Amino acid sequence: MSGLKEWLMEDVSGSKKQDSQPAGRRNRSFDPDSRAHKICVNTAYAAISIIMLVATWYVVSWYVNKTVIPTPLETWDALVDFFENGDSTAGGSAWSYIRSSFGTLLKGFLIALVLAFPIGLLLGSVPVLDRLFSPALNVLRPIAPVAWAPVLIILLQSDASGAMMVVFIGAFFPILTTVSFGVKKIDANLINATKVLGATWSQTFFKITVPASVPFLMNGVKTALGIGWMCIVSAELYASGVGGLGNYITNQAGLGAWPQVYAGIVIVGILGLITVLVADYVSKVLNKKWGVEE
Repeated sequence: MSGLKEWLMEDVSGSKKQDSQPAGRRNRSFDPDSRAHKICVNTAYAAISIIMLVATWYVVSWYVNKTVIPTPLETWDALVDFFENGDSTAGGSAWSYIRSSFGTLLKGFLIALVLAFPIGLLLGSVPVLDRLFSPALNVLRPIAPVAWAPVLIILLQSDASGAMMVVFIGAFFPILTTVSFGVKKIDANLINATKVLGATWSQTFFKITVPASVPFLMNGVKTALGIGWMCIVSAELYASGVGGLGNYITNQAGLGAWPQVYAGIVIVGILGLITVLVADYVSKVLNKKWGVEE
């Protein structure tokens, strides 16, 4: 009996010691603001979203024309076959199509970034330039980039260059608009304070304007990358000599091979998601480096 009493006393004293520990130490295993918890929550939401998308796809494929809309399983089989055996009609491998489209996208996007970022900074910083060029830009902005594809291909006498310039046009305006808007949103009191302290225009521009425009720039970059993938696929419908994913989708649609068509569409979607995720990561790194809140 004495042994039982001692065991009970030890158990009670042990529980009291645990209760006397700080709440933060007891709840250390669960922190809703921790990075690991946020990653788990975001992953769970992403998984649920994809499951809902695939389930909807299944339902639509069963109740609509199954010839034109294959099931996800049929598309998966076509996707695996594409990566294992390549294009049985044209003879290209899946990776060659991906490299072609990604290379064209990257070239057009980089040209747009190099030009749109400084122009956006100037338009946002110099009101006279904004008034002078905004009307012409507003006329060109609503024109669908793919509308320029036939003109550019004939003008440049190159399918690859024409497709690249279509991507450039599609990516240029989102970056230009967001950067210019971000510069205009900078607190005027902050600019005036730098002038009072004797800062030159160039010092204010590079120390205040450029860092403050970074979050807006990266928002424009993410939008531009999404539009860029839409542009490259559309441009490759015209540029038959490029050999990218747009060509593959068009050729397979002409043959009535709809699972292969959707396999190409899935690849484009995955590549677009990857590029946007990379841009989002770069955005967080740059914002942390510049000390700017999104």
